[in-house]
This record gives sequence, structure tokens and C-alpha cells, in this order.
Amino acid sequence: MNNENQARLRVAIQKSGRLSEQSQEVLKNCGLRFARSKDKLFWYGRDFPVDLLLVRDDDIPRLLLDGVCELGIVGENIAWEVMLDRGREDGLERLSPLGFGHCRLSIAVPEQSGITDIKELDGVRVATSYPALTHNLLQKSGVEAEISELSGAVEIAPSMGTADAISDLVSTGTTLRANHLKELQVLFRSEAALYSRTGDLGREKQALIDLLISRLNGVMQARASKYVMLHAPKDALEKITELLPGVEYPSVMPLEGSDRIAVHAVCGETVFWEHLEALKAAGASAILVLPVEKMLA
Repeated sequence: MNNENQARLRVAIQKSGRLSEQSQEVLKNCGLRFARSKDKLFWYGRDFPVDLLLVRDDDIPRLLLDGVCELGIVGENIAWEVMLDRGREDGLERLSPLGFGHCRLSIAVPEQSGITDIKELDGVRVATSYPALTHNLLQKSGVEAEISELSGAVEIAPSMGTADAISDLVSTGTTLRANHLKELQVLFRSEAALYSRTGDLGREKQALIDLLISRLNGVMQARASKYVMLHAPKDALEKITELLPGVEYPSVMPLEGSDRIAVHAVCGETVFWEHLEALKAAGASAILVLPVEKMLA
């Protein structure tokens, strides 16, 4: 590997599917721009030494563990499945949750099964696309089930007579209900996260990772923040500050030719209509709530 490659990072993301667009968006918000290859599977970083590999989601942890790339954006459920399948629970390090791609891995049973407790699954057949993770989590609950791996259509396994229960990803539960299944217990809650492999990556690459994480933290903070501007009487400042969600010390400026003040604050929590109505009742006026595009603490 030449020096140019050593000074660059490779980040693996899902090439298509529910995490692909949001992964690209979060990297774009970090200031990364890419030149796409003809096959669209390798994107070269233009303004920042980070290149993208667009691959299947279950290949992302494998590429990290094999040292092909330094970073990857993948669902926590996939990362743990691959690590457990390889017998390496400490092979990957989660650097940051990303706040999208939420789902849960749940045990579901037929509505008429009569099963009401996960302990009743001891010795029964459980179909899943996540055999290593399901076996590990059931085992931690004291359950030794017969795990049957399926690559898809897990929800139809009980009706086909090939399983007594399933372990599958659930978002709304609609698919379960359509197949006359009921959710018995949540085994694992997952979201998209930025991962790296454990071990020393070298000084240059670690410096790039630290810089990227700093930008990513800024993006995450900005996404959850709002910039609030308002006018208020000076004697209402204390009350106004108490009403602003997630604010300790706002910026305060006098208004020329008035006994009122301008208050500016970055709110680290969601600003609801109820907050605005309470601020107005406390004497605030000209209240503006704006999105925050970038933030660096």
C-alpha cells in the first residue's frame, strides 16, 4: 500500500436499502463530497481524504474486521451478528450512534400458540435471519432453542410448519399481524451507527477519524438543535431563560432606543408550540425558531 492510500480513510456504507440514502446524507452534512466511479461502488473523496465503498449491509462488518476499510455505517444488529458469527464480540468499536435506522429484533409466535413467556421457547424451533445474535440473546435469557436460519420471508415459517417461533426485525408490527403473529419479547434494539475495527490504525488515520467524528458530532448536535431569537422585557430574562428548552446561558443584547432586550439561544431540545406560547405569555415577542445547519462545540 502506498503512502497516498495510507493517508486516506475508507468508509463502507450500504449500497442500497433503508440506510443508504441517510448514510450518504450524514456524510454530505459533514462536508464530504465524492467523485463516483463508473460502477458506482467506489466513490473517491474530493475535499477530504475519505473514500466510500458501497456494499451489501452484511459485508460492512466483514470488511472492517478484515482490514479492508477503517470505518463503516451499519445497523447495530448487523454488526453484532457478524461479530458473534466470527466469535469476536470485541472486534468492532461503535464510535457514534447516528439516530436513524431504528428497529428492534423481536421474538414473535403464532397468535393461537398459547406461548406467553420467552422461557417457553426452550427446545422449540426458532426461524431467523440473525442466527448468531438470536442464539446469543436467547442463551443469555436461559433459553436453548433450535435455531433455523432463513435468508428471508421469516414471518411465514410458522404457517409453513418449519418453525414454532421467529426472531425478526420489527418496525411497526404490521407484517407480524398480517401473518397472525404476536410480538412476545424484544431481544435487541438497533439503529445505524458508525463503527471502526478495534486496534491501532496509525497516527495519520486516527487523526482523520477524530476530525470526522468531530464533524459528525456537530451534525448530530445541529440536527437536534434550534436557534431561537426573540425580544423580551429586561425583567423577564430569568423567566424567559427557564422556558427555553435545553438552554443554560442565552446571548443577551440591548435593543437600541428601547428598554427591551434581544435574546438569542441555541436550544438543545425540541422546541414545541407550547414553548412558544409560554414565552409569549412571559412577555416575549418577535419569536423566531430557525434550524441549525452546522455546529462545532
